[in-house]
Amino acid sequence: MPSDAARVHARHEDALRRGLRGTAVGLALFVVLGTVTAVWANPLFVRMTPVGPWEFGATVLTALLAGVTTALWVPRCSLRTSGTGGLASFLGIACPTCNKILMLIFGGPALLAWFDPVRPWLAAAGVIIMSMAALRTWRAFRDDRAGAAVVVSSENPPMGGLK
Repeated sequence: MPSDAARVHARHEDALRRGLRGTAVGLALFVVLGTVTAVWANPLFVRMTPVGPWEFGATVLTALLAGVTTALWVPRCSLRTSGTGGLASFLGIACPTCNKILMLIFGGPALLAWFDPVRPWLAAAGVIIMSMAALRTWRAFRDDRAGAAVVVSSENPPMGGLK
Protein backbone atom coordinates (compact mmCIF):
# COMPACT_ATOMS: atom_id res chain seq x y z
CA MET A 1 0.00 0.00 0.00
CA PRO A 2 1.56 3.33 -1.05
CA SER A 3 2.22 5.94 1.58
CA ASP A 4 0.72 9.43 1.57
CA ALA A 5 4.02 10.90 0.34
CA ALA A 6 4.09 8.43 -2.58
CA ARG A 7 0.49 9.33 -3.49
CA VAL A 8 1.28 13.04 -3.39
CA HIS A 9 4.38 12.49 -5.50
CA ALA A 10 2.40 10.41 -8.03
CA ARG A 11 -0.28 13.10 -8.20
CA HIS A 12 2.36 15.81 -8.81
CA GLU A 13 3.96 13.71 -11.56
CA ASP A 14 0.53 13.19 -13.16
CA ALA A 15 -0.21 16.92 -13.00
CA LEU A 16 3.16 17.73 -14.58
CA ARG A 17 2.64 15.14 -17.32
CA ARG A 18 -0.87 16.41 -18.04
CA GLY A 19 0.29 20.02 -18.06
CA LEU A 20 3.11 19.30 -20.46
CA ARG A 21 0.85 17.26 -22.75
CA GLY A 22 -1.83 19.96 -22.79
CA THR A 23 0.72 22.70 -23.43
CA ALA A 24 2.33 20.72 -26.26
CA VAL A 25 -1.02 20.03 -27.94
CA GLY A 26 -2.17 23.63 -27.53
CA LEU A 27 1.04 25.10 -28.95
CA ALA A 28 1.18 22.59 -31.81
CA LEU A 29 -2.44 23.24 -32.74
CA PHE A 30 -1.87 26.99 -32.57
CA VAL A 31 1.12 26.78 -34.93
CA VAL A 32 -0.51 24.32 -37.34
CA LEU A 33 -3.93 25.98 -37.39
CA GLY A 34 -2.50 29.46 -37.76
CA THR A 35 -0.14 28.37 -40.51
CA VAL A 36 -2.63 26.28 -42.50
CA THR A 37 -5.32 28.96 -42.33
CA ALA A 38 -2.68 31.61 -43.10
CA VAL A 39 -3.71 33.81 -40.19
CA TRP A 40 -0.13 35.06 -40.33
CA ALA A 41 2.06 35.39 -43.39
CA ASN A 42 4.02 32.23 -44.09
CA PRO A 43 5.77 30.67 -47.10
CA LEU A 44 3.59 27.53 -47.08
CA PHE A 45 0.10 28.99 -47.56
CA VAL A 46 -1.15 32.18 -49.16
CA ARG A 47 -4.48 33.61 -48.13
CA MET A 48 -6.76 34.97 -50.87
CA THR A 49 -9.02 36.96 -48.52
CA PRO A 50 -7.86 39.38 -45.82
CA VAL A 51 -7.61 38.17 -42.23
CA GLY A 52 -10.43 39.49 -40.06
CA PRO A 53 -9.76 40.91 -36.60
CA TRP A 54 -11.53 37.98 -34.92
CA GLU A 55 -9.61 35.18 -36.64
CA PHE A 56 -6.45 35.40 -34.55
CA GLY A 57 -8.53 35.35 -31.34
CA ALA A 58 -10.50 32.34 -32.56
CA THR A 59 -7.21 30.58 -33.36
CA VAL A 60 -5.88 31.27 -29.85
CA LEU A 61 -9.10 30.13 -28.16
CA THR A 62 -9.32 26.97 -30.27
CA ALA A 63 -5.74 26.00 -29.41
CA LEU A 64 -6.20 26.87 -25.73
CA LEU A 65 -9.37 24.81 -25.39
CA ALA A 66 -7.81 21.87 -27.22
CA GLY A 67 -4.86 22.00 -24.82
CA VAL A 68 -7.12 22.13 -21.76
CA THR A 69 -9.23 19.23 -23.04
CA THR A 70 -6.11 17.18 -23.72
CA ALA A 71 -4.59 17.95 -20.32
CA LEU A 72 -7.74 16.99 -18.40
CA TRP A 73 -8.78 14.03 -20.52
CA VAL A 74 -9.71 10.83 -18.68
CA PRO A 75 -10.51 7.50 -20.38
CA ARG A 76 -14.27 7.84 -20.00
CA CYS A 77 -14.32 11.09 -22.00
CA SER A 78 -15.13 11.24 -25.68
CA LEU A 79 -13.22 13.67 -27.87
CA ARG A 80 -15.98 13.79 -30.51
CA THR A 81 -17.49 17.06 -29.25
CA SER A 82 -14.12 18.78 -29.07
CA GLY A 83 -13.25 17.52 -32.55
CA THR A 84 -16.53 18.84 -33.94
CA GLY A 85 -15.86 22.23 -32.37
CA GLY A 86 -12.33 22.21 -33.74
CA LEU A 87 -13.59 21.45 -37.24
CA ALA A 88 -16.16 24.25 -37.03
CA SER A 89 -13.48 26.64 -35.80
CA PHE A 90 -11.14 25.60 -38.61
CA LEU A 91 -13.82 26.18 -41.24
CA GLY A 92 -14.65 29.53 -39.66
CA ILE A 93 -11.03 30.68 -39.49
CA ALA A 94 -9.85 29.34 -42.85
CA CYS A 95 -9.90 31.35 -46.05
CA PRO A 96 -13.13 30.39 -47.82
CA THR A 97 -11.78 30.64 -51.35
CA CYS A 98 -8.61 28.70 -50.46
CA ASN A 99 -10.56 25.64 -49.29
CA LYS A 100 -10.72 23.44 -52.37
CA ILE A 101 -13.45 21.17 -51.01
CA LEU A 102 -15.76 24.12 -50.30
CA MET A 103 -14.81 25.62 -53.65
CA LEU A 104 -15.84 22.44 -55.47
CA ILE A 105 -19.13 22.17 -53.57
CA PHE A 106 -20.27 25.80 -53.68
CA GLY A 107 -18.14 27.63 -56.24
CA GLY A 108 -16.25 30.89 -55.71
CA PRO A 109 -19.09 33.44 -56.00
CA ALA A 110 -21.36 31.48 -53.66
CA LEU A 111 -18.58 31.12 -51.09
CA LEU A 112 -17.94 34.84 -50.99
CA ALA A 113 -21.63 35.75 -51.05
CA TRP A 114 -23.03 33.18 -48.63
CA PHE A 115 -20.30 31.42 -46.66
CA ASP A 116 -17.90 34.29 -45.98
CA PRO A 117 -20.43 36.34 -43.91
CA VAL A 118 -21.21 33.25 -41.79
CA ARG A 119 -17.57 32.40 -41.00
CA PRO A 120 -17.29 34.48 -37.79
CA TRP A 121 -20.42 32.79 -36.44
CA LEU A 122 -19.10 29.37 -37.41
CA ALA A 123 -15.80 30.04 -35.63
CA ALA A 124 -17.69 31.31 -32.56
CA ALA A 125 -19.91 28.21 -32.57
CA GLY A 126 -16.79 26.04 -32.77
CA VAL A 127 -15.23 27.81 -29.79
CA ILE A 128 -18.48 27.45 -27.81
CA ILE A 129 -18.69 23.73 -28.65
CA MET A 130 -15.06 23.26 -27.63
CA SER A 131 -15.76 25.17 -24.39
CA MET A 132 -18.62 22.80 -23.60
CA ALA A 133 -16.35 19.83 -24.32
CA ALA A 134 -13.60 21.25 -22.08
CA LEU A 135 -16.13 21.84 -19.29
CA ARG A 136 -17.45 18.29 -19.60
CA THR A 137 -13.89 16.93 -19.59
CA TRP A 138 -13.05 19.01 -16.51
CA ARG A 139 -16.12 17.64 -14.71
CA ALA A 140 -15.19 14.05 -15.62
CA PHE A 141 -11.61 14.71 -14.48
CA ARG A 142 -12.85 16.20 -11.19
CA ASP A 143 -15.24 13.27 -10.62
CA ASP A 144 -12.46 10.81 -11.45
CA ARG A 145 -10.17 12.49 -8.91
CA ALA A 146 -12.93 12.57 -6.29
CA GLY A 147 -13.59 8.86 -6.88
CA ALA A 148 -9.89 8.11 -6.45
CA ALA A 149 -9.86 10.08 -3.18
CA VAL A 150 -12.86 8.10 -1.88
CA VAL A 151 -11.11 4.82 -2.73
CA VAL A 152 -7.95 5.96 -0.94
CA SER A 153 -9.89 7.06 2.16
CA SER A 154 -11.84 3.78 2.28
CA GLU A 155 -8.57 1.85 2.14
CA ASN A 156 -7.31 3.74 5.20
CA PRO A 157 -10.27 4.04 7.60
CA PRO A 158 -9.88 6.42 10.55
CA MET A 159 -8.53 4.69 13.63
CA GLY A 160 -10.08 7.04 16.20
CA GLY A 161 -12.69 4.67 17.66
CA LEU A 162 -10.58 1.52 17.74
CA LYS A 163 -8.68 1.21 21.05
